Amino acid sequence: MTGRTTDVSRRRLLGVAGAGAIAGAAAIGGFELAQAAENTEGAPAAGLAYDFHGDHQAGIVTPSQDRLHFASFDVTTDSREELVALLKAWTAAAVALTAGDPVGAASTTGYASPPLDTGEALGLPASGLTLTFGFGPTLFEKDGKDRFGLADRRPAVLERLPHFPADNLDPARSDGDLCVQACANDPQVAVHAIRNLARIGFGTVAMRWNQLGFGRTSSTSTTQATPRNLMGFKDGTANVKGEDAKAVDDFVWVADGDDPKAAWLAGGSYLVARRIKIQIEPWDRTSLAEQEALIGRERAHGAPLSGGTEFTELDLEIEGRDGPLIPLDAHVRLAHPSQNNGTRLLRRGYNFTDGTDALGRLDAGLFFIAFVRDPAKHYIPMQNQLSAKDGLMEYLQHTGSGLWAVPPGVRKGEYVGQALFA
Repeated sequence: MTGRTTDVSRRRLLGVAGAGAIAGAAAIGGFELAQAAENTEGAPAAGLAYDFHGDHQAGIVTPSQDRLHFASFDVTTDSREELVALLKAWTAAAVALTAGDPVGAASTTGYASPPLDTGEALGLPASGLTLTFGFGPTLFEKDGKDRFGLADRRPAVLERLPHFPADNLDPARSDGDLCVQACANDPQVAVHAIRNLARIGFGTVAMRWNQLGFGRTSSTSTTQATPRNLMGFKDGTANVKGEDAKAVDDFVWVADGDDPKAAWLAGGSYLVARRIKIQIEPWDRTSLAEQEALIGRERAHGAPLSGGTEFTELDLEIEGRDGPLIPLDAHVRLAHPSQNNGTRLLRRGYNFTDGTDALGRLDAGLFFIAFVRDPAKHYIPMQNQLSAKDGLMEYLQHTGSGLWAVPPGVRKGEYVGQALFA
């Protein structure tokens, strides 16, 4: 890479040299540890529980939990009635699971029958579990077939995401008729939820693929500190926060009139999922100066290279000795609203590690999740730009992809997505 500035004025803590380098490095490490301690949030209450019912589905503007189990399902039945029955059963289970109760607690089975709940979460609290359901394009129409009489209610923008530049997608890790996002502060609680929903769906749906995630990579509330991703940088500093009602209305919730054919989706959103493998080993051998130039922020504090603190607005015009302080191919520049017609994202991504690949390298990275009001306006143009111009793409490989319409919240006595089937 060329044209990178190493201006020490924007790396206040990293300007160590000569005999003082070791002491300086130790000081930096100590400061980073102190900064991490300063930004540590109090542990969430174990008994934290979110009501499954509401105007919007939980797990979108809800403060991001620490763990994720995401699952994509294919519907295996041709019966609309069986699909509706599944959604009703999933709703009843979700109400129990998010309250910290076992599935089917009010029902009994014979001692010789399998229990209604798999049991691994018995005795564990709700741990802030949220369950968020989405409908994929192929639920409405597949291979030209209107599978469940829903084709005329399919949102116009609910299409399979395009193949972006440099994508290397695995079909076995992409798309699906239905998706469920389970987020919790206890990994066993999240896994338990998906396991029981899959079990309930046996004979009606089959799991297509799933992804475990840990360590949220963005904050969805002003009460949360900015986390770090596996590249070691703070991630999602400029993320839309749930407390910003105007931004949420502008960029997250589908509004009445957005799509007259899909009035059932008003109050809902669209879920974008992308599995992004990070080339960890090459990244770990890259200089700090290069890493910071590719991101556009300093690593220690998350401040933009144009100066200030983490939440200082980027100055994309200021020049250094070798060009713009925030390089033209820096990630934060290309993702900035000023470069994307004012678009902002609400992200809920997670780190992942899935063992090693065939070369013995870590199969690890970012499971990117974003909720957007209109993927055709608020995601696809931005991703096209990032895929084509972002210097980070040298270290990233997008291996999974999917888009789902997320219905609005569920009122008591209703089931998820009921307005679609009305």
